[in-house]
Amino acid sequence: MTGRGGGNFYVPILVACGLPMLEAATTGQCVLVATAVSAALIFHRSRTIDWKLALVIDPATDVMALAGGYAAHLVDTGALKLVFAGLLVVAGTFMLRPVRERHIGGAHRPGFWHRSFGPHEYVVNLWLAIPVTAATGFVAGMVGISGGSFKIPLMVLACGVPMRVAVGTSSAMVAATALMGLVGHAAAGDLNLAWAVPMSSVAVLGGLLGGLFSLRIRPGDLKRVFAYTTLAAAVFMAVNALLTEASRGGATLGG
Repeated sequence: MTGRGGGNFYVPILVACGLPMLEAATTGQCVLVATAVSAALIFHRSRTIDWKLALVIDPATDVMALAGGYAAHLVDTGALKLVFAGLLVVAGTFMLRPVRERHIGGAHRPGFWHRSFGPHEYVVNLWLAIPVTAATGFVAGMVGISGGSFKIPLMVLACGVPMRVAVGTSSAMVAATALMGLVGHAAAGDLNLAWAVPMSSVAVLGGLLGGLFSLRIRPGDLKRVFAYTTLAAAVFMAVNALLTEASRGGATLGG
């Protein structure tokens, strides 16, 4: 519904259900692929995916998601989740701010892409968009989430992309990013098919329903739904990280 695939919630839930962090991240990526692809089918039919925009800003995300998935073993995941929770708070808070109308000027500066999509016009700052999406892809691939929590604010607030187009485009990008993160984790031997297959099958239905609901909600309301669910995901991830650290500390003392 919000173009993120739900990865901010999958990983903490899977960890709470008993999966090790790296297996939870891999399973979350697999579910993300299923959710995002099914939602993207709905958005594609409604012509709310800017495929050219996705093809320009997403490749850096996908490459870095592959690297992040493979490098996940090298980083303390508890600390990474806390940092990511803080960034989610920032992203969610910014999305509660009203979007100001932008004047589309005629001057074409290097690195600023004037884009027309249907009745919409916006300017994509490639100097900002590509580094942000690359960094997002690396961390998202490592933790096992989608990165849509940062791509949508980037598109809406920094590039002036309409909310509905940003959600549709993000779904397409999330599917590619999650797939690359999944490949990276699977290459490191973390894929648990006993969990991934049934959960991904159910997630297809959720993605289809979410896409249909998204098209029926006003853009302003959709923006608020995105912001509040992002903040909820931040709290959920932070609590999970703290509980995980506490359990580790208890186990150490017990030993």
